[in-house]
Amino acid sequence: MPGQMRYYEVNRQPSFAPPPSKSNAHSEFLRTGKISRPRPPALPDERRYLSHEEVAEQTGRKLEAAGETTHARLNNFHRLITLPKLIFHRTLDGSPHLGYCHVTAARTFFAADNMVSWSFYIANFSSDIGDEEEFFSRINPTSSRMYFAVAVEGEAGEGAKIDRRFRKNGLLFRTGDPREAMRNVLMLGAPDAAVRDIIKKL
Repeated sequence: MPGQMRYYEVNRQPSFAPPPSKSNAHSEFLRTGKISRPRPPALPDERRYLSHEEVAEQTGRKLEAAGETTHARLNNFHRLITLPKLIFHRTLDGSPHLGYCHVTAARTFFAADNMVSWSFYIANFSSDIGDEEEFFSRINPTSSRMYFAVAVEGEAGEGAKIDRRFRKNGLLFRTGDPREAMRNVLMLGAPDAAVRDIIKKL
């Protein structure tokens, strides 16, 4: 397909033929009477291009591994914080090396009568969070990670829709700092003010 990005394996090792040592060459001449000529090193193996499906599969494995590690760290912080593990990923159309992973979801009281459902994600790029149908805008693939949480309508998770009552994009926080992201998610998942005070000291 013209204009489509192509991917190839970067860690494939070329096979080179080792040159014969002088002692081996001398022994070979005494045995056969033939002089061994050094062979030129083999050319590197031809690049193997990956399909977009293969790239998306590799990206998904890395994203979900990051999600698993992050979820474990969140739940190991305090015995009163137990966030559900709801891990799934998506890759971006046309750019399967870029994607995001849903890590966890819960509900939080922002006020006495104001409960908000939210979802927490990790992306392997940074971007602005859009206000309309294009959720990610001005994507920067050179930035390694982005952590963000959004308010959602209904049950938090794969089938949820963005809750735009607070902001048009539903964004609760966005950061490239993993420590700040951890603190923000823990604050959202804290059961009471006492635990939130502990988190604030992080």
